[in-house]
Parts: sequence; C-alpha cells; structure tokens
Amino acid sequence: MTKIGWNFDNSYVRLPQSFYKLHIPKSVSAPELVIFNSSLANFLGLNGEGLRSEEGIEVFAGNKIPEGSEPLAQAYAGHQFSHFTMLGDGRAVLLGEHITPNGDRFDIQLKGPGRTPYSRGGDGRAALGPMLREYIISEAMHALGIPTTRSLAVVTTGEPVARESYLPGAILTRVAESHIRVGTFQYAINFGDEGDLRALADYTINRHYPDVKEQNNPYLSFLQEVIKKQADLIAKWQLVGFIHGVMNTDNMTISGETIDYGPCAFMDTYDPATVFSSIDTQGRYAYGNQPYIAVWNLARFAETLVPLLHEDQDEAVKLAEGALSQFAKLFESNWHRGMRAKLGLFNEEEQDETLIKNLLELMEKNRADFTNTFRALTLDKIDVSELGQKEEFQSWYKDWQARLEKEGHSKVDVHELMKKSNPAIIPRNHRVEEALEAAESGDLTVLGKLLDVLSDPFAYKEEQGTYCKLPENPDENYRTFCGT
Repeated sequence: MTKIGWNFDNSYVRLPQSFYKLHIPKSVSAPELVIFNSSLANFLGLNGEGLRSEEGIEVFAGNKIPEGSEPLAQAYAGHQFSHFTMLGDGRAVLLGEHITPNGDRFDIQLKGPGRTPYSRGGDGRAALGPMLREYIISEAMHALGIPTTRSLAVVTTGEPVARESYLPGAILTRVAESHIRVGTFQYAINFGDEGDLRALADYTINRHYPDVKEQNNPYLSFLQEVIKKQADLIAKWQLVGFIHGVMNTDNMTISGETIDYGPCAFMDTYDPATVFSSIDTQGRYAYGNQPYIAVWNLARFAETLVPLLHEDQDEAVKLAEGALSQFAKLFESNWHRGMRAKLGLFNEEEQDETLIKNLLELMEKNRADFTNTFRALTLDKIDVSELGQKEEFQSWYKDWQARLEKEGHSKVDVHELMKKSNPAIIPRNHRVEEALEAAESGDLTVLGKLLDVLSDPFAYKEEQGTYCKLPENPDENYRTFCGT
C-alpha cells in the first residue's frame, strides 16, 4: 500500500461543539477519478500516486476516512440576498486540517458527499458539471494570482442526482486555508453566547492573524486586517472582470480567499451592470456592485465583534464604524494601483484617475471586451480593433502615450509590467461550457486543454490565441446557476 502522506491536526474540533457536528459521509457505490491536481498534491506534500490509487479515490469519495481525520460539518449562518438565515455545511464534510511539510495548515473538505445534520431539505449531493466548474475556475483564479480555495480532485460517485433531470453525481475535494466565514461569526453571535464568540475570534486570530495578539485592542486589529484582506481581494476580482455571482455573507471567508464557484463567471463585454447568476434578478451582485456588497458584508462581520471591541457598546460601535470607513480608501488604492499597472504606469500622478475613468467609459460605450482590450494595449495592437478605430479612443491613446513618456521608463519595462498585469486569457464562459459539456459526455480532452492554457494566463503564448476569441454573441443571455 502506497503511503499518501496525510498529516491531520484538527484544531477546529477544539472549539465549542455548537460550531460543528461530527459526521461520517455516506458511502457511494462506484467512485471513479475524473480529474486530479498533481501540482496541488505536491504543494501539500502528498503522494500523487497514492491519491490516484484505489485507496486515494475511496478517500475522495468519502468511502474511506484517512488516518487522523475527524470528519465534521460546520455550522454557520448568513445573509443570503440580504435575508438572514441559519445555514451550515449542508453538502460538505471537513475531513480535517492537513499540515504540510512546511508547517502550513489547510482544510481538506469534501463537497457533495451526501446529507449532513445541516442539510435542511437538500440531498447533500452534487452533480459533475458544477464540481468541474469549481475546479476550472478556482484553479484559473489561483493562476491569476487571486487568493482562492483550490481543487484537489473530482470523482464521480456512480450514482445519479436528481435535478431538472438526472445528472451524474460527483464529489469535489476542496482545499482552503480555512472555511471560517463571516457567516460563522454571525452564527456565534446569533445562536451562541459571548464565550462562544470569543472562542471563535481567538481561534481565528491564532490561525490567520497571530500578529494582532500583540496589539492594544486585538479584536479591533483583527477586524482591520480582515477589511484589508477583502479590499485587496475584491480589487483583484475587479481587475480581471471576475463576477462572483452570490456574495452572501456565508460566501465571504475570514482568511480572504475566494470561495464557492456556483454562479460565477468572467465578464466579456465591459459593463458594470453585468450579472450572470440566474437568481440575481435585481442585480445585487453585479460586477460594479461587488465593492459595495463587500463592505456591506464586512459591516455584518463588524456587528458580530461589537461585544469584543469595547465594554461600552457605543464606543465599540464607533470603533467598528471607524474600521469600516477605511474599506473604500483601501479598495480604491488597490484598484487604482492595479489599473495603473495594467496601463504600464509605475508611478502615481493626479491625472491617472481621469485616464482610467475615460478608458472604461469608452470601453462601456463601445461594448469592448474587457480582457482583450487590455491584451491589445499590452501588445500595442489596439488599432486593429473596432474600439481602436474610434476618434475619441485615438485621442485617449495619445493622452496615454504622453503619460507613459512623462514617466520615462523604457518600452521593454512598460511591456513587461503590462504583461504581468493583464492576463492574455481567462476562463471564457463559452469555453468553460464547452469543456463541461464534453466532460459530461465522457470526453475529458477539452477540459484538459482548457486547464493547460489557463495554468499560465500571462504567458502570451501563440497557442493560447484561439482561447482569446470571443463567441458570436458575447455574454448574450448567458446564465449561471448555484449548482446544487
């Protein structure tokens, strides 16, 4: 038997028992490995050969519990489209926390292994298509340099799941720094006592922000650090045109990782009002709204910490409000720094904000593709595009060139900065659907090729060119779903 290398140390079970329920996944009949992430396994210090073996597949399917694992489902609550509700891992089981050879700690979670004590009316299962979607998008986000949960493997279960039709069942193995959410703190404040809240806060600080323990008010510093992480994360989303689609408070991690890839997608045509989620009929989670929703979610997080911030509630609220007031400045700073880099600008000038704003307005007015516009600017081939023919764009281009000349950096340096800041390719919606459709019919070659090109999005390789091409009607009527 090949040694896999699991090294579990399950600190979450040392929290008050109200935060979780121990739970063994229900076994499935005929698991088969669909896709396996060798590079992630290596990063985790796990034996890839062992994980691809029958023993490893049994673990991915929930049929075998690895040594040291203490499987559990986590409790949490959350605002879903602004409505508060009790939630929890209805179709996810945390196997435990794996410690890498470097001493880093990562949650190993199965998504789709059946009902848990928090399942409510659901079957706890998942279909192959949505699990492969999460695999594709999460790994693409990682390659883009965006903090994210990652995907170690997808297995089919040999059992169908009933949705609008019968679909092949599947289980995703997800890896995260942790699965602690804003909603976990909402659970603590609404369904626990102050002791539970303090225990969760202290645990999370020790796990993710140990440096704040030395501060005069560690809980305030904790809040400030989470706000910084989210301001950075959301700016990174905006800079590549990523739309999460369901930014409920239970989908915002305290670690600052992107989590849950159900109705997510990448924007083609630049339009701040872009929505892909089939259930977001009011546009609450549109591309342009994501920074505002982030601070709304963080306000809900700050509310949970009020009892810990100061013994006087009024003073605690003032401290929380002061911390939240910094989000806009932090986000704007991250966003403008990123946009300057996308335009090859190393330094900050007062005119930059207008330069950026004018370009985006031109892109929106002319329905220009977000990624390909910046790719064309990077390659200095914008003149061949429809946008490049517009007189008002040519005027903007002259202003941009004058701004570059003012900095005095070489064309080589500018080009390299833009290449590092502008992905040549993203997971185009039609390409993702094409790969999923082929995989569901048993052909994994399309998926493999897509994952290969997405693994190096800043390479600007000639063979990536076909993945830059747009469908006939970009974004037209494209809808994504929560993928239960």
